[in-house]
Amino acid sequence: MPIFQRKPKQDDAPATDGSGLTEAAILKALSTVQDPDLHRDLVSLKMIRDIEIEGATVRFTVQLTTPACPMREQIQADCDAAVKAVEGVETVEITMGADTARDNKLGAQAMLPGVRNTIAVASGKGGVGKSTVAVNLAVALAVEGAAVGLLDADIYGPSIPIMLGVDEQPEVSEDRKMLPIESCGVKLMSIGFLLPDKDTAMVWRGPMVHSALRNFLTDTAWGELDYLVVDMPPGTGDAHLTLTQSIPLTGAVIVTTPQEVALEDARKAVTLFNKTSTPILGLVENMSYFIAPDTGTRYDIFRSGGGRAAAESLGVPLLGEIPLDMTICEGGDAGVPAASSLSESPQRDAFMDAAREVAKLISVQNMSAGSGPVIESN
Repeated sequence: MPIFQRKPKQDDAPATDGSGLTEAAILKALSTVQDPDLHRDLVSLKMIRDIEIEGATVRFTVQLTTPACPMREQIQADCDAAVKAVEGVETVEITMGADTARDNKLGAQAMLPGVRNTIAVASGKGGVGKSTVAVNLAVALAVEGAAVGLLDADIYGPSIPIMLGVDEQPEVSEDRKMLPIESCGVKLMSIGFLLPDKDTAMVWRGPMVHSALRNFLTDTAWGELDYLVVDMPPGTGDAHLTLTQSIPLTGAVIVTTPQEVALEDARKAVTLFNKTSTPILGLVENMSYFIAPDTGTRYDIFRSGGGRAAAESLGVPLLGEIPLDMTICEGGDAGVPAASSLSESPQRDAFMDAAREVAKLISVQNMSAGSGPVIESN
């Protein structure tokens, strides 16, 4: 029986401008470029968009899985080299975009419909700089181009208003939602915005804390966010259970300092999140070391290597080592976080690197069906 083949329509023709270059040839070249973190090629990941061919010039967009991708420059360079290797290509113009990978668990709930990922920043004890890390993590993600919200879940000791220089009350929308206040490109909500003055003490029992946190989640017009960072109170109490039982958490960042007493409490925080099936993204060692400004000599005031050893024993990444530095403290008191600075510094770089690492780990977790490094308790 004869076999009849359909005559190709005009729409079936490969994309070309008459020079012989085709979209298929460009995609074939780009299929050799891998995302270094996801270990898959960009074409199968559907990260290549809007290919245009004009003479010997090829234009396209690489849509990354996070604006804070730490391998952005390498991916761009690899794409450029791969396409220039195609015969007939002389110029390559690449637009680097981002479409933040969504935590699939969040898609099943209506409490935060526009939020793609939720990050809890916690510590097992106070005084380790947890809020400093949470603020700078949120600001660093926003600096990288992400849409970020920051929820101050420390009802008894809210720090966000001071650390981000906010002294105002949120407005209320027509549908009775609180409108978050913005600072440093981050949407903010804190009980501190609602207090009559800074000296007011919150003398609340557990059920009132539970109700307040749920109201902040449900009654705030967060809008579309790539990341909602939650600054948790110290310890392992009611607020932690409220949060983990109210919304699916994409992951937790545990903040510690190098000395053993802080590391032991950090392990307890890990155990708490493990019991609630929350992936541990990693540890941040704050006040890791001190560099004398006059001599450049490094001093390990609170010991050295404790955070790295703890991360290794728990089987989670060490996300960063933040130096003990007066400018970080002064910036927090003045409402100007280190990560918001336009000039490079070791302090700013430490927070930016930690934020990129968190974004990378979330992307890898979300792109691999939501499986994350959950610590098994002994």
